[in-house]
Amino acid sequence: MHHRNQPGSAAPRVPERARRRLRNAVVALGVAACLAAATAPAGPATTAAAVSSAAPAAPAPMSPVLDQDFADPDVLTVGGVHHAYATNAHGRNIQHATSTDLVHWTVDTRDVLPALGAWATLDPPRHVWAPEVFDNGDGYTMLYTARDRAGGRQCVGTALAATPDGPFRPAGDGPLVCPLQEGGAIDASSHTENGTRHLLWKSDGNCCGLDTWIHLQRISPDGTRTTGAPVRLITQDRPWEGGLVEAPTLVRRDGRYVLLYSAGDYRSDAYATGWATSETLTGPYVKGDAPLMTTESFSGAVAGPGGQDVVTGPGGRDRILFHGWSADRSRRVLYAADLGFADGRPVVRGSKVRHEAELARVHHAKVRDARDAWGGRTVGYIDHPDSHVEFRVFAASAGRHNLAVRYGNGSLDAAGAPVSATHLLTVNGTGAVAVDYPYTGWDAWRTREVPVDLRAGWNTVRLTKGEHHAELDAVEVA
Repeated sequence: MHHRNQPGSAAPRVPERARRRLRNAVVALGVAACLAAATAPAGPATTAAAVSSAAPAAPAPMSPVLDQDFADPDVLTVGGVHHAYATNAHGRNIQHATSTDLVHWTVDTRDVLPALGAWATLDPPRHVWAPEVFDNGDGYTMLYTARDRAGGRQCVGTALAATPDGPFRPAGDGPLVCPLQEGGAIDASSHTENGTRHLLWKSDGNCCGLDTWIHLQRISPDGTRTTGAPVRLITQDRPWEGGLVEAPTLVRRDGRYVLLYSAGDYRSDAYATGWATSETLTGPYVKGDAPLMTTESFSGAVAGPGGQDVVTGPGGRDRILFHGWSADRSRRVLYAADLGFADGRPVVRGSKVRHEAELARVHHAKVRDARDAWGGRTVGYIDHPDSHVEFRVFAASAGRHNLAVRYGNGSLDAAGAPVSATHLLTVNGTGAVAVDYPYTGWDAWRTREVPVDLRAGWNTVRLTKGEHHAELDAVEVA
C-alpha cells in the first residue's frame, strides 16, 4: 500500500520488513553522500547538496559593505576603480567612495558637488540626493536631485567635472528636467544604446496626490539638455508598491530590457525593489509577479532594500549595489550582492525566490487543492519509490545557498501516533540525503531550511519519497 494517508484518516499499515528496508536505504544514501564528500577532490563545490545530522554551515548572513549613511548609490567604473556616489549626508551634498572590488571602500572626505545650480535651494531640510554619474566622452556628468527655488518642487540638475573624483560644477541656467505640473522630477539614471544617451527619471507625483511614473527621455551626450519628449514606462499599480515607483535602473540582458525600480515608503521596512521587462526600449514593460528584493525576501537581514544600481564586478559578473536600513534604523547603509538573469528575470543572491511545487515537474504524485497552501495547491501522494517533485532553480553565483522547503506532514505510525517523515534531496543529480520533516498535521504548513551548494546558473533540485508521507507546497532559494 503506497497511497498517502488522507487528511484526517489513519496511516496505512506498512509491513515492518518494508519499513526496515526503507530506513536502511535512507541511511545508506546518507552514508554514501558523506563518503563521497570525504573523498572528493578539494575545490569549490558546485553540484552537491549536503544535509545530514551534521548539517553544513548555513550561508553567511548579508552584511553591509559600507556601514555608514550612503543611500541611493550610483556606481561608475573607470580604469578598474569603482566610484560610488550617494545622497547627501555628513554635511556633503553628494558623497563619494572608491573601491577596486565592490567590497572594501575608501570614503572621500570632500563634497564632490560643493555647489548647486543657481536654480536650486539648500534651505533646510537638505534635498540633494540620488546622483547619477557617467563618462560623457570629454569628462564626466553628474545628474542630481535638488529643490527648485522658484517652483518649490524637486527637480533634476546637471553638473560637470574633468575626473570622476570631481569636483562637479553646475551646468546650465536651470534644471534639466522639472515638470512642476507632475510634482517635479527626481531619481535620474542613464542608459546608452547605439550611441544615443537616454535619461530615466521619476515624476514626483506622490508629493501632491498625483501618480508617479518612470520616464525615458533622450538627452545630449553630455547630459546638459534633453533632445526628445519623455516616454512613460511604468506607474504604481501593485499593492506592494505603496502608491509610488522610483529609482529606475535599466539594463539589457538575455536579449531583453530589464527595468529595476524601487517602491514604497523609503523610511520603512516596506521599501522594496521591483522589476519589469520589455522586448523594446520604450516598452511596453511587464512587471514581475513578485518584487526582486524585500525585507522579507532577505529574511530580515536587510530592511527596506532599494535605490539600486547594477555594475560589472570582478570577473565580469553583474553585481547589484543598494541601500538598506541599519539595525538601529538610524541610517541607510550600502550592500552589494551577486546578480544573475534567469532568461531575463533578475535573481539576487541572498533574496529568496519562490518555486511552487504544483508548477514544478511532478512524477508519480498528484497536485491537489489545499487549504492555506501558497497558491491554494500542493503536491501530495508522493507515496511511491519513484515519486518525486523536481524544481528548476537559478543561482546568481556558485556556492552555499539556503533552500527552504515548505511542507506538510500528517503521518501516523502503526499505533496511530504522529511521526516524522522524510524526502530524499538531490541537487543536479548528486548528493542524495534525507531531509527530515517533523509532524505538522495535514494542511498545516511549516518550513524546513536546508543549506545546499549550487552552481552558477540553472540547477535541478529533486525531492523524492522517503520515510512515511509528506506533501510539498513550495521551495524558496536564497
